[in-house]
Amino acid sequence: MECLSCGEPMVRNGTWVNKDNLTVQKYICIGCNEHSRVISEDDDIISENVRLAKQKQALQDKSRIANKSFREHARVENAIEEYTKELVKVFSNNKLSSSSNKFKTNNKAVGVIQLSDIHFNELINLQDNKYDFSIASARLRHLITKATKYFTMHKITNVLVALTGDLMNSDRRLDELLNEATNRSQATFLAVDIMQQALRDLDSDFNVTVACVTGNEGRINKESGWSPIMATDNYDFTIFNILKYVLKDSIINFVEGDPTELVVKVAGQNLLLMHGNCSIRHAALEKSINQVIGRYSMKGVTVDYVIMGHVHSASIGDNYSRSASLAGANDYSDKGLNLSSRASQNCYIFYEDGNRDGIKIDLQNTPIDSGYDIDKSLAAYNAKSANKGKAHAVIMEIVI
Repeated sequence: MECLSCGEPMVRNGTWVNKDNLTVQKYICIGCNEHSRVISEDDDIISENVRLAKQKQALQDKSRIANKSFREHARVENAIEEYTKELVKVFSNNKLSSSSNKFKTNNKAVGVIQLSDIHFNELINLQDNKYDFSIASARLRHLITKATKYFTMHKITNVLVALTGDLMNSDRRLDELLNEATNRSQATFLAVDIMQQALRDLDSDFNVTVACVTGNEGRINKESGWSPIMATDNYDFTIFNILKYVLKDSIINFVEGDPTELVVKVAGQNLLLMHGNCSIRHAALEKSINQVIGRYSMKGVTVDYVIMGHVHSASIGDNYSRSASLAGANDYSDKGLNLSSRASQNCYIFYEDGNRDGIKIDLQNTPIDSGYDIDKSLAAYNAKSANKGKAHAVIMEIVI
């Protein structure tokens, strides 16, 4: 041990016990006669106490993480269980309308109706756009009517209904899902009821096939997932499968495949269905589409056309198209994305010679009383948020 003052060696000069019952060693410098005291015999005790405290904290952290993991898992299980119970109860206590016509002839051209970003359970009350279940029903019926005229004019007999995600919104907060299990199940029933009427409407004039990919808003968990297991934990997939069940008496064909990206052959062309929230950068849309097509090309699959949604803005191009939303502009698209969007959906005709047509059907101004039948008592709740039912002014005026 060296002296801190002169650097000369220090020698031990006795020991004693201090007031804290700790053994203290006294040292003296042989050069400057400086004294120093060092607590020595209890260093090991202090080190051991620190080690045990750290060990205890590590065990507490592991226990906390394990408990949190179980608690989150249990909450998810409880939430889904309650939602399922309410869903079964609603479908048991309410009846769906049923009718089906079988079509006989066949045409090599195929019509496609894209249903994207319907957001059935969202309430919108902007100055230039209103939306609820009644308006959704009216807009969807108007779409089916106009698409039927469009396809009939071109003598189409086979129609693909492409569901490209976000049929419903999800609260995604587990405590809200537990508290609003009844509302979630009622919203699901209303969505199925409106959709099955639209599909039966088409079934009276065409041979109908339905394909579905899931969106990001319909996810039940907080995080999005690209694996089939994660992607199917989604209201879109739930509605698709319920429709498949309730329409089992019809000849409507339901296509199952990858829930995130699905390739369907229409009139000899490979049509890729996706929502547009993954693999796509909408700021560089053309480049992103080419990258997706290239990814499939490496797997030996030639993609001829891509359709998507997600950002509530319509765009029809040569190799891809993006549908807007049946809901139209909402707070997110209006303020978050700076998009002045309108309610619309896209329709297409694919021809066997490789040609294809695309059209945007505007649905913004549709009479509210022209929709499919819905149970108004089930629709009479605020499915999204209370403040959206309040009036919002674009310009605030201060009166003096």
